[in-house]
Amino acid sequence: MDSRNHFETRTTYALHRAEWLVALGVSVALALAHLEDIRWPVFVGSFAVIDLVGYIPGAIRFRRSADGRIPKGYYVAYNTMHSLVTGAVMAGLWAVLVEPEWALLAIPIHLMGDRGLFGNSLKPFGIPFEPATHPAFADFEHSYAHAEDPDAPETVATASASAHQVERTGGRATHAVDS
Repeated sequence: MDSRNHFETRTTYALHRAEWLVALGVSVALALAHLEDIRWPVFVGSFAVIDLVGYIPGAIRFRRSADGRIPKGYYVAYNTMHSLVTGAVMAGLWAVLVEPEWALLAIPIHLMGDRGLFGNSLKPFGIPFEPATHPAFADFEHSYAHAEDPDAPETVATASASAHQVERTGGRATHAVDS
């Protein structure tokens, strides 16, 4: 991936997840080293608010939608709450206005866990709110895998198979956002 090619191969995606897992490990190790100093209500609140504001409302709306369309505001809320910038601002404001404390490690633990363990990052408007393979991405994976080694047997599912999968899931991957 570079400034002109905004995509990830399976390998670069796995490498990015490995980096996030290292950051998760450091955050968890720090929390364990300071376990007795953590104020648990602050920890739990800091961990939970990210999904209470940024994920759960969009997930509910998505599941209730007949066609998978949800307003862009749900994506904005998710991306805002799952941003490392927002996490740093939240922790910084808490440290300045209340006090610096080990409970704030809940923020990087949550964000690094989402990225490293679950592979979730920020959500573009053009994909479903919940994970589903987009037909254009299936096309890309197929084309890219074939371009890397044109003589290799087909190992990536074809785009038409992915498109049929989308049709079987009620078209959710084709209609991600309701403007």
